[in-house]
Amino acid sequence: MRTEPFHLKLPSLALVVGLTCALPGCAVFNVYNKCGFAGCPGDARITADVVARFRSYTTLQPPNLIRVQTLDRVVYLTGQVNTDTARDLADSVALQAAGAARVVDTISIEYAGP
Repeated sequence: MRTEPFHLKLPSLALVVGLTCALPGCAVFNVYNKCGFAGCPGDARITADVVARFRSYTTLQPPNLIRVQTLDRVVYLTGQVNTDTARDLADSVALQAAGAARVVDTISIEYAGP
């Protein structure tokens, strides 16, 4: 079995890494082309609705820190919470906001230590 030297595989590897990094940027670029710099109509309202709903749940209050951003009716949740239950609650509450099409959750769970 013959394999190529690493220096010959490098251009292919660079192409794969480049495409992997560029594709998420394409989604943002498409929304920018569709809605402009200010965002799509209703995105700010959806974000405000999600934030207001979060205030109704003590489980989602500090020390849990969740950032909410909406882009083309997709609600993005980032930040940190204490438990999986809090993260699941944040997802379900955000999805209840009027106009939200779906939720993308990158919330991390706080490490409590040993």
